[in-house]
Amino acid sequence: MKILFTGASSFTGYWFVRELAAAGHEVTAVFRGEAGGYPDAVRRDRVALLADVCRPVYGCSFGDETFLALAGEGGFDVLCHHAADVTNYKSPDFDAVGAVANNARNLPAVLAALKSGGARRVVLTGSVFEGGEGSGSQGLPDFSPYGFSKRLTAEVFRFYCERDGLSLGKFVIPNPFGPHEEPRYTAYLIKNWLAGATPSCSNPLYVRDNIHVSLLAKVYARFVSELPEAPGFAKINPLGYAESQGAFTLRLAAELRPRFNLPCEVELKKQAAFPEPRVRINTDVPDADALGWDESAAWDELAEYYLRKRAE
Repeated sequence: MKILFTGASSFTGYWFVRELAAAGHEVTAVFRGEAGGYPDAVRRDRVALLADVCRPVYGCSFGDETFLALAGEGGFDVLCHHAADVTNYKSPDFDAVGAVANNARNLPAVLAALKSGGARRVVLTGSVFEGGEGSGSQGLPDFSPYGFSKRLTAEVFRFYCERDGLSLGKFVIPNPFGPHEEPRYTAYLIKNWLAGATPSCSNPLYVRDNIHVSLLAKVYARFVSELPEAPGFAKINPLGYAESQGAFTLRLAAELRPRFNLPCEVELKKQAAFPEPRVRINTDVPDADALGWDESAAWDELAEYYLRKRAE
């Protein structure tokens, strides 16, 4: 298939484009920035590596004039809208309404352009931290204004896709981890271990859903490939390691200890405050064998990536 993909410079976007290309699809990936112009090295590396597996279009944002012209070229089978407004996404002052406007900018015109060229399918990325997604506690509320913006974005897309007779698939992401990730939790743990330090887990009692990004990408490529062309709505919530953050931290340490030949010790702190819902996980168990995914090889790849980065 010919796929128009947004959000390719992100951690998961990088892996999704790679896996779609590996599955034989022809991917045109749009990037808001220019090649080499991203401020952080991890994102610059991802963008550079993707140039070999997709057709990159730089300086293009969803819904702008360049994007509308691209969509109007015709020939695309699927729009994979993975990009989202994430500016200060952890802030309680995150502008949810403004984010929805950016996420769905000129959506009716985008869909009309794609449809005129033969496209009948749209895949939208969602988050398990949206209200009503996955399984968990406290009535599945939105985790934050950012989660709220993702839920509203999905509703907007569903309305217009249904109105225009398009097939919409929603791919709900939990907590991915793996090579080429921003310096978030797993990267924090690993960098401390490689430096001979003992990191800590501040929230060991939260139950979350951490998934290897390589497995997530294979599920994504299969979902895109199998999304029906007929109008309708489909959704998948791929499940990873559904366990407490303390248990996941110990799992990570146990897997990397022999691969690093280091103690990989960690301090599990006592958690007394729970400002977020205690439990939130996805619900659909991937068939790793059918997808051709090897768990041990994924752990090897993770270890090799960080050892290589340390040596650079």
